[in-house]
Amino acid sequence: MGSIYLIRHGQASFGAANYDVLSDVGVQQAEHLGTYLSDLELTFDRAVSGQLQRQKHTGNAALAQQAQRGLRIPELECDAAFDEFDADQVIRTYLPELLKREPGALEVLQNAAQQRGAFQRLFVQVIEMWLADNEPRAGFERWQDFLSRVEQGLARLLERAEKGENIAVFTSGGTITAALHLITGISANHAFELNWQIVNTSVSRLRFRGGRMTLASFNSHSHLELLKNPDLITYR
Repeated sequence: MGSIYLIRHGQASFGAANYDVLSDVGVQQAEHLGTYLSDLELTFDRAVSGQLQRQKHTGNAALAQQAQRGLRIPELECDAAFDEFDADQVIRTYLPELLKREPGALEVLQNAAQQRGAFQRLFVQVIEMWLADNEPRAGFERWQDFLSRVEQGLARLLERAEKGENIAVFTSGGTITAALHLITGISANHAFELNWQIVNTSVSRLRFRGGRMTLASFNSHSHLELLKNPDLITYR
């Protein structure tokens, strides 16, 4: 059997003008991952990332650590199927409805970095609206559209995969959540309950044979736990 390793990007710049940039902690997380994988002598036949900067940076930083230790590394490919859903667009779409429920929501959203707990509570509500919404909207990626995109990306991986290959996919929490839903059959809402637990640079492993995939492990972050530094275990 072969393996697909779904790797969440390192900590991004939550609350900054450009979220799509790894923080200093995010870079460290990616480098520690590469070092850990090298110690395990786990190398990849292919490496793929989404198009987002934080995803590509995580992949390149982790693979660079392997290259420094003399291990063979593949060139990092890009596939937009593994991009995260556009959270800002989703929030804007459901903000009018959210404000009916939560009149103070706008102030929280504008100061999310200073009110992380309140932001998370509101974001959960927004995601629930998104999951339940089947109405087509021009220029808007519904949950079902996002799910189809991820499914097509996984199918492309399998189409090109050779028997027994190890494939790394540097991606995001939402993409991993969609994959969990597709592969295990758990509900979308349950999958997102797991989403909130996905650690930056954690590894979830899928095993494949032919066109079939199974979940072998979820949210492994031993490379961070072994460092015994709680500041390196982050969720955004």
